Amino acid sequence: MNLAKFAIEKRLISALLTLLILGGGYFSYTKLPRFEDPEFLIRQVQIITSYPGASAQEVANEVTDVVENAAQQLQGLKEVKSVSSPGLSEVSVEFTIASAKKRPQLNQKFTQLRAKMRDVANRMPPGAGPITVYDDFGDVFALYYAITGEGYSLPEIRAYAKTLQKELVLVPGVSKVELVGVPQEVIYVEYTPSKMVTLGLSSDQIANVLKGQNLVVGSGSVKAGTERLTIRPSAAVSSIKQIENLVITDSSGARSFRLRDIATVRKGLKDPASKRLYRDGKPAIGMGISNTTGGNVVNMGDAVNARIAELEGQRPLGIELAAISDQSVSVRASVSDFVGNVMLALAIVVGTLLIFMGLRSGILMGGILLVTVAGTLIGMYAYGLNMQRISLGALIIALGMLVDNAIVVVEATLVRVDDGEDPAEATIKVVEQTKWPLLGGTLVGFLAFSAIGFSPDNTGEYAGSLFWTMTIALLFSWLVAIWLTPYFCTLMLKKKKVVTAAKKENVISGAYRRLLKLAVRHRWITVAVVVALFVSAISSFSMVKQGFFPTSTRTQFVINYTLPMGSNIEQTSDDLAKIGKWVRALDGVTGTNTMIGGGHIRFMLTYASESANSGYGQVLVDVSDYRVIEGLLGKVQTHIDTNYLSANSKVWKFVLGPGGSSVIGVRFQGPDPIVLRQLSEQTKSVLTQAGAIAVKDDWAEMIKVIRPKINVQNASRVGLSQADISKAIAAFFDGTAIGVYREKDELRQIIFRPYEKDRDDAKDIREVQIFSKMSGRYIPITEVVENFDIVLENAKLRRYNRALAIMTQADPASGVDGNELFSQIRPKVEAIDLPDGYTLEWRGQYGDSKDASAGLASTLPFGFGAMIVVVILLFNAVRQPLIIFLIVPLAAIGVVFGLIATGTSMEFMATLGVLSLTGMLIKNAVVLIDQTDTEIADGKPRMSAVIDAAVSRMRPVVLGVLTTVLGVIPLLWDPFFQSLAVVIICGLSFATILTLIVAPALYAIFFRIRNDEVGESPDLTKPVEASPSQV
Repeated sequence: MNLAKFAIEKRLISALLTLLILGGGYFSYTKLPRFEDPEFLIRQVQIITSYPGASAQEVANEVTDVVENAAQQLQGLKEVKSVSSPGLSEVSVEFTIASAKKRPQLNQKFTQLRAKMRDVANRMPPGAGPITVYDDFGDVFALYYAITGEGYSLPEIRAYAKTLQKELVLVPGVSKVELVGVPQEVIYVEYTPSKMVTLGLSSDQIANVLKGQNLVVGSGSVKAGTERLTIRPSAAVSSIKQIENLVITDSSGARSFRLRDIATVRKGLKDPASKRLYRDGKPAIGMGISNTTGGNVVNMGDAVNARIAELEGQRPLGIELAAISDQSVSVRASVSDFVGNVMLALAIVVGTLLIFMGLRSGILMGGILLVTVAGTLIGMYAYGLNMQRISLGALIIALGMLVDNAIVVVEATLVRVDDGEDPAEATIKVVEQTKWPLLGGTLVGFLAFSAIGFSPDNTGEYAGSLFWTMTIALLFSWLVAIWLTPYFCTLMLKKKKVVTAAKKENVISGAYRRLLKLAVRHRWITVAVVVALFVSAISSFSMVKQGFFPTSTRTQFVINYTLPMGSNIEQTSDDLAKIGKWVRALDGVTGTNTMIGGGHIRFMLTYASESANSGYGQVLVDVSDYRVIEGLLGKVQTHIDTNYLSANSKVWKFVLGPGGSSVIGVRFQGPDPIVLRQLSEQTKSVLTQAGAIAVKDDWAEMIKVIRPKINVQNASRVGLSQADISKAIAAFFDGTAIGVYREKDELRQIIFRPYEKDRDDAKDIREVQIFSKMSGRYIPITEVVENFDIVLENAKLRRYNRALAIMTQADPASGVDGNELFSQIRPKVEAIDLPDGYTLEWRGQYGDSKDASAGLASTLPFGFGAMIVVVILLFNAVRQPLIIFLIVPLAAIGVVFGLIATGTSMEFMATLGVLSLTGMLIKNAVVLIDQTDTEIADGKPRMSAVIDAAVSRMRPVVLGVLTTVLGVIPLLWDPFFQSLAVVIICGLSFATILTLIVAPALYAIFFRIRNDEVGESPDLTKPVEASPSQV
């Protein structure tokens, strides 16, 4: 079907379809989901198993190994990581992208994993379990609030938060509302140990009295006349006073006491707390709100904030709701900025076309561009893409490329119209002549991005929408060029009367012709000069700074604070309270959000929360402007390092994209924990000497453990076992749960424990009394325990793919380049002598970048091979494609010197820029060489054809490059795309200049064209008509 002819003949249909495309584009723009970062599946699941009383080694051998072995049997595993700590096993399982590309496939994997865990539940040691599988590990809470209340207790704040939670979970677009930092209220029954010994009462006796007091048990029903009434007794214990009045009888039954006579009953918060949240130093409850899969974060945020405003009257006076992170605001601002950049790029492109193509042609190209962008938005909506930093950046990159096809059609049509042809006939002929070469160039254009689109790496999935957006945009631009562009040409271009005028080349074309003749005549010198430039660029590449992803423009930075393993959470809380107060006094700081005992919830896709640790805290510091962060990082780091000597701290900025962990990471694997620690210590010494900060390993310090040495014979004589002794010690220091108290819709544990003064010192362990059921009396612990030894144990044992692994981590000091630090320490670390059976693997920024590059490398041959096939099919020859692909490396000259001149790092996005250059250069070279072949086929002498073809195609090639280069200029001010913009601007500009010279020279070499194969000079006096730009 001849689409050009159809569009011209069916003008009404063409006009209607144009309006429909524009309307559909606007509709798609309003309906496209909006996010801060691209949505990608987190294919991880956590398996948590408790094993109270076990050491880290026992947990690893008896629990973690069983869980890992079961998980390892599943197909499609990427990696299995585990952390074994005293009393707890945490196993993380990650699946490959290929095995679970979509959510339904991933859910199927999770179901299979749960089945495996049920199968091994009976293989757990006594006392271990249950095995809990958390498959919502990757949920992102786009809205994250802190709820505070001056004069309110945390339970009172929680009551309001719980009410708000029930309301907000019903808001459209909301998937889940989760509260964090919630204190657990319990009922404490506190006693004096000596009094219990004197009275001969045990915790079991008190528990037996409480047992069943508040259980909900069916009481049956009774017939009452024509009705049947249900019997439901009220709670026997409905207040703390009633608990105090419970009667306890000793084992002999001779004496009875009220509970208040032997203990104090009170309501309180369970201690030690597991997690605490503070907003500007005030205790707070956190509330995280996640949106539904594929939902619009902006719309969800608006709906939630509107509902909060409606519920304002229910909020108690003094309670405040403050946003820690609100993606609806940041995404709206981000999308608004990007749309502004798109409009700016659009204006730049249209303005360029108006200047170089004249008013009519410029307006024509602007209209074509608008229709193409609208069609791209429709394609994005239909394909299920969304608006986020990657897809919007792709649109800006595509803007300049979208007019390439149309420029060729319009330019060629202008030439024919200038020669007196009817615009309709001219544009139909042009489309028929160029549609396949243009399709080939278009295919090459988006195939250049295919490596990232099909990369099996997480980074590839993160940036994959770049490929799909470019594919949709470029294919639609080709369709518009051969379909609606002819229709637009008939509207804007009119046939002119033929006039006699001298058809002269302009100054630029004339200068280019003379330079080209000289270069082709001395073709080997031309090639030699270009090769020398290429070699100098490659040799200068070492001067280019390396990177992975740039730092974020988020108005927050982070303080990670870690005390030695086993530190009291109170100490962590006190330290961070002081640090937070000092930080809030700094210029530019507007607030702090401190989490004690672990990390914050996942409030952004690229953030990973730290697991529970009483010695760990994290502060999110709010600032007025992201530009002030750089000056604060070093100041805060120095303050903490100087004043908190026992802490390991890291002050850092968020990263735009995957990553964000320590810049330096070294993983050692081997069978012996002692050897692994030695290797890690050697590495830490190297890092410290190099001036690195936040030097640590992920096993943390060994912890002190009190190990009672039980006299088995004495214990057996009085009827006590190791379990009895362990339970008595735990009950003495931590308390023991003896019942449940029902308070409205809450169930609160009743915990029986000594007063704090009787258990606030490790020496009090010698005062523990153990109740013997056999003798009916308390036995002093010193009668059954010989010694209380202090030993060192591993606080954590980590494994990676079933092998013990320790990761040593560090970061560069403020103002120090991470790659320079890595280059400095790498040879020294790799020189460490590794015993047999031990391995070293670099992780951190280098490892992440290596993984991303490996993902690209695995798919790049297919994309590059497809481009070669397309070009060969296009020319049905070998020499022309060979010339084209010899031109591609020329991009390196502009790229390297451009990055060096601007001081820009060679980041992952710059790598994508290099890939995009490949397609752009091939596309330009195809247009140039195809015209040369056409003119030779028409009988023109070969040398004349080479020169004339290059000169005739110079204008559309340069215009296409100019629109692309100028179109990406707005990205220079976007940190995420800055390196890509520099690569495209410098690489494409320089490579295009060389292409216009080198391609004809190589063509002359490959086809052995002699300098004397020329015809007569072009007739400069032939009649021509005035061009539309002259009218």
